[in-house]
Amino acid sequence: MNITSLIQNCLALLPAPNVSSTESVAIGKQPKRKLVLAYSGGVDSEILAYGLGQFAQINSAYECLLVHVHHGLSTNANSWVDHCLLQAKSYNLPCVIKYVQVNLAPRTSIEAEARNVRYQALLAELSVNDILMTAHHQDDQLETVLLALKRGLGPKGLSAMGKVQRVNQQQWLVRPLLDCSKDQIEGYAAQHNIGHIQDESNFDGKYDRNFLRLDIIPKLKQRWSAIAATASRSAELCALQQSVLEEETVKRLPQVQKLIGVDNVLEVIKLATFSNAWQSLLLRGHMEQLGFAPPSKIQGEQILSQLLDAKEDANIEVRLADVVIRRFKNNAYFLAESIHSLKPLHKVEMLEEIKLDEVIHNGIDLPSGQRLLGKYIAADLEPLLRLPLPTELVSIVYALPGSTRSHPHFRSKGRELKKIWQELELPPWKRGHVPLLCYNGKLVAAIGFWIEKSAIATSGETGLALSLNNT
Repeated sequence: MNITSLIQNCLALLPAPNVSSTESVAIGKQPKRKLVLAYSGGVDSEILAYGLGQFAQINSAYECLLVHVHHGLSTNANSWVDHCLLQAKSYNLPCVIKYVQVNLAPRTSIEAEARNVRYQALLAELSVNDILMTAHHQDDQLETVLLALKRGLGPKGLSAMGKVQRVNQQQWLVRPLLDCSKDQIEGYAAQHNIGHIQDESNFDGKYDRNFLRLDIIPKLKQRWSAIAATASRSAELCALQQSVLEEETVKRLPQVQKLIGVDNVLEVIKLATFSNAWQSLLLRGHMEQLGFAPPSKIQGEQILSQLLDAKEDANIEVRLADVVIRRFKNNAYFLAESIHSLKPLHKVEMLEEIKLDEVIHNGIDLPSGQRLLGKYIAADLEPLLRLPLPTELVSIVYALPGSTRSHPHFRSKGRELKKIWQELELPPWKRGHVPLLCYNGKLVAAIGFWIEKSAIATSGETGLALSLNNT
């Protein structure tokens, strides 16, 4: 087993990094990509650190770094830090120690909490295009597949861990040892006399992975010696099928989505035209696209039943861990709990005066839980807001009376706000969160929806384009 070659083979699967002209001072000079190893000091990460030290000597294009996360859960945690620093020095690699706190609240999984804070600490070391490397191996893959079966997951969960995966759309995760067995790893460590630590928690059977590792997998291997390799092949097949499903789902999603203000909603009537299987896939794809955890099989069935089968005027509200799902007319809204819990604002003036330069350069946070951004653009084809006069005070208000008349740029005539909101199919519970921009107290724009016709910048002038992001 050649660890350096395994690392090189993994990195060869990555696409070339996107480098802007500002990131390259001289022509032909590429900034170094950081290659960060999640370094626990256990035998798996230890042999990978050993190989990374050799890799670093012959690959100057990468900035190689070991990162050890100190959870403080073991009385041996400080001695593990000493071990990692000493070993890193012998490999001629820098080593960073990250101290984290694990939430030990009742009814929380210590395993899951420790994993979450560990990955947060590791990813904090990465910039765009950087690479995180972990020491997961073939037996870890088998554990992951078995846990996915226990949780009732589908092809995506059963695809387990990939050798190369994108993280946060900006970084990469690689697993060079994924095709190596635990026996191979321990044999390599013994052959090269590589010292390592032994985490006593690995022998505590109350943790699911340890139960599988200590009690179940040895029996499976005794009966079927190649079970880890064959499970890994099954995971690869599931990953292949999942990638095809995701490609097809992405193609179909625009057929059932539309934008209302800043909300990407599902059009229920259009969703109903698809088969039951596609309804489930589109629902899950939409939620993942918005950044929410996909529902379980039962949750997905309940959501679809509520959205598709209830009467049009029914007050639908489904709550999951991180999202509130509501329906209005034929549109389904998926709202983060933090945004949904905000009470509607009533004629709240955000600031005595809004500084547009601050909006343009940094953006400003609004009481509605959104961030207001802007940019100056030469008015041409798209309608833009005219700039305020020096004598005009810029402010934002919320929930103007429904009888307030407005003339949106997309209408030939003006009408009352209440009627405009109905025309746009905006739910009553969203209307009190729409920021209304005023010049000297006069409405000039419903941000995210329209500009008042009288406040549109004339062609050739510099206009103001405003947008909202959920914070």
